Formats: sequence, structure tokens, C-alpha cells
Amino acid sequence: MGIMNARHIALPSVAMHGSVVCSASSVVIERGRKKLLDDVSLELRAGEVLSLLGPNGAGKSTLLSLLSGDLQPDAGSVDFGGRPLGDWSLTDLSRRRSVLLQENQLLFPFTVHQVVEMGRAPWRRTPNEDEDNEAIGEAISATDIGHLGHRRVPSLSGGERARTAFARVIAGRTGVLMLDEPTAALDLGHQEAVLTLARERAAAGDAVLVVLHDLNLASAYSDRIALLREGRIVANGAPEAVLEADVLTDVYRTPVEVIRHPVTGHRIVLPRRSESA
Repeated sequence: MGIMNARHIALPSVAMHGSVVCSASSVVIERGRKKLLDDVSLELRAGEVLSLLGPNGAGKSTLLSLLSGDLQPDAGSVDFGGRPLGDWSLTDLSRRRSVLLQENQLLFPFTVHQVVEMGRAPWRRTPNEDEDNEAIGEAISATDIGHLGHRRVPSLSGGERARTAFARVIAGRTGVLMLDEPTAALDLGHQEAVLTLARERAAAGDAVLVVLHDLNLASAYSDRIALLREGRIVANGAPEAVLEADVLTDVYRTPVEVIRHPVTGHRIVLPRRSESA
């Protein structure tokens, strides 16, 4: 089987290109005596890929869960589509944003096709239900899982499960994608293809929020990067502004160097190693 077919899946966007579709304002989330998010403000705009970066425990997944409506802030506010996030019903929200969680286990013995079909659940008994077969077929083709259609999810490899979960998300045809480490279990080719699809969705007007650990993937595919440390955003801007060696060395507490790709000009982040390494 070849790499995922990274062609754009056509769908209407929820907002004009460049407009704010989701925002957090001075949000705080506390658990016990620890602030998982501390006075965080961030906007997600239509037509962009916004990557959340930072070391383990920085608050990336917590921030994505907050913006998706899975968590409520202890202080501050979150808006979606110009309204307080809490004003949306779960059904209406699920028609406007698709979420891929980091711990999407998919352990029940559904077939791959059934899992992708679940992405269309919000559109049942609506005129958009007529698009189900087309949306499911395109999502399966785009993620290169057509040969897995009748396999049971527990029998899949980690990478196959990840691609199945991603197919379910894009089958929803919403205008907002929120993806928590979508490349974590994927090989090199499928990592590139997943983010190419995300990039193309943004180019067509969708808003894409993605949590990544790979700084070089973020450099290549992001329009904007929010860099977190200990629950706070320490940098927010274009990749060339955020991916500075001194900033990353401080945030990740390990020395790095930043060079430019000789062809694309994208920043490449490398750990600074001794010659013996």
C-alpha cells in the first residue's frame, strides 16, 4: 500500500479566512495545588495550522481539551464561533469541530469501516446525511486504510489504529480540526501525509489546531506556533519567530541549535551533541 492520498476533501468552512473561530482569554485550570494552565490567552483562526509545542507536562493537551469543550476553565473564558463555548449544545458543537484525542484507544471490536462511519454520527437525520457515503469513502482513501475496512480494530497495529482514528475525524467534514499528537504512532511517510492533509484543509479555509512533539514537523507545516512551558505560553508567532535556539534551549532545558533547510528554508531544530555522540 502507498502513502496516504493527501488530496483535499472539499467541505464548507465555518468562517471567513483569517477570522477567529475559537479563543481562550486568561484561562486557568487547576488540579489540586497545580495550575495546568495559568493565565493563557490564544486565538485559533480559519485558514491556519496552529501548532502547540512544549515539553511533557507543559499543558498542550489540556489547552486543546479546553478549546474543544472537553474541559471547563476554573477562571477566564472560552469562545467558539463568537459565542461562549458553554452555550453550544454537544450536537451543534460536534458539527462544527472534530477532535482527535491523544488517548483514543479504539479497543472495542468494531471494524475499521464502522469506526470511520462514527465520524458521521452528528449529521444523522439532517440533510448532510446524504453525504455520508462520499465522506466516509474519501476519508478512508485519504488515510490509506481501504485495505483494512473489514479488520477489527483490536487486531490493528498502533499506526493503523491512528490512521483509522484520523479518518473518523476528517469524515465529519467540520470546519475545525483539533488534533492531539496525530503523528505519534505513525511512520515517516504517514506523518508527512497526515500533516499534508491538515495543511490542505487549512489552505481551503478550515482552522487546524494540532499538538506536536516534533519541532521539525511543526516548523514545516505550521502557520503559527504557540510554545508552552509549565502551563503558560512563552512564545506565539510564526515558526521562524518562535523556533529560536536560545528560547528552545531554555524551554526544553537541553541545548539545541537551529539551522535552515537548504531547499525549503524551514528551520530545523537539532540537539547539540558532542562529537563522541
